[in-house]
Amino acid sequence: MDWGMKNRLSRIIKPPTGHAVMLAVDHGYFMGPTHKLEEPRKTIEPLLPYSDAIMCTRGVLRTSIDPKTSVPIVLRVSAGASVIGETLTNEATTTSFRDAIRLNAAAVALSIFVGTQHEHQTLKSLGQLVNLGEDYGIPVLAVTAVGKELEKRDARYLGLACRIAAEIGAHFVKTYYCEDFEKVVKGCPVPLVVAGGPKLETELDAFELAHNAIADGAIGVDMGRNIWQSEHPVAMITAIREIVHNGASVREAQQAFEEAKKTKTPVLAKTPIR
Repeated sequence: MDWGMKNRLSRIIKPPTGHAVMLAVDHGYFMGPTHKLEEPRKTIEPLLPYSDAIMCTRGVLRTSIDPKTSVPIVLRVSAGASVIGETLTNEATTTSFRDAIRLNAAAVALSIFVGTQHEHQTLKSLGQLVNLGEDYGIPVLAVTAVGKELEKRDARYLGLACRIAAEIGAHFVKTYYCEDFEKVVKGCPVPLVVAGGPKLETELDAFELAHNAIADGAIGVDMGRNIWQSEHPVAMITAIREIVHNGASVREAQQAFEEAKKTKTPVLAKTPIR
């Protein structure tokens, strides 16, 4: 891995801890104006100082994120389906690598749909993206998407999908947490980031997800709805940071959350984000 690739990855996965708290705000590319993400700028701005990286599309990046920010961007470059369509799996690369470079992306992200009718095209797209990433020193994040078939989120399927992504050359992989997640980690030779998924019932559920993911070997989380759909999004990401970077227990995270709710500007987790 060349210097530029290592440097970009180190902006996302923080060297002091080897972990990352990514903020996912790319939902609109297939869900449209999602609840509490109707106006992306209003949602993103208060959370920027607490995010190790932002995962977004070029449209949201250009319209809703201050170009003066130093927070690295993981740019989604795949799309092509919507929630009202027949399937979510029919994706292709929709953002050029040239545009990703122009936008100073720290990494690029693409979904793969293993085991679906569009498996071949999404895996081929991943390979092509990795080739370009290696040419220009930009890491590729493979997202092991499952479309509308959420029941696929078990260790056997996710272990297969993550290993395939790594074999094709992805530099890190975003996947779901599941029972026996440590088996998924063991079988994947590149770092794994766990998705937050749909909004969970309580904050405690989200803390447990993050804590279990880190305990079982994930290097971080890429959370969206469980942070910005919370009634207290800044307090929520503050507590998640305590788990990911400072090893907080679920109970300690809950305490951090309650404490952060008391102030308009919660104190940042001890681990620096720059």
